[in-house]
Amino acid sequence: MSTPAKRELLTIGVFLMVVVVSILLYMPLALLTDWTQILQMILLLFGCWVIVLAGIRASNPQKYERHPYSTFAGGLLLAAIGGAWFVSVYSWIYTLVVLLLIVATLAIVSALKKR
Repeated sequence: MSTPAKRELLTIGVFLMVVVVSILLYMPLALLTDWTQILQMILLLFGCWVIVLAGIRASNPQKYERHPYSTFAGGLLLAAIGGAWFVSVYSWIYTLVVLLLIVATLAIVSALKKR
């Protein structure tokens, strides 16, 4: 099995684990108060996984694979959407803080990106 195929299989496994953790946070643990927070948590946690996946890709890039920077940006976008949606219940200020944090992180990574 080639390395990209192993990563895809790993990503499917991590996605299923994220769904299980999100459901467990809602049902038995009752840490999530609304069923829509399951989707928010899935987006947030899977976005974090995609960021980790970008780090894995940067350490061992393949010839015709997507650049790790675009993978990082996609993961950051997923985490931003999930995180901003999750904290929007509390106040719009928290949503603004999350979005500004994401923009700042993307700016820092863009500035440090090797060509």
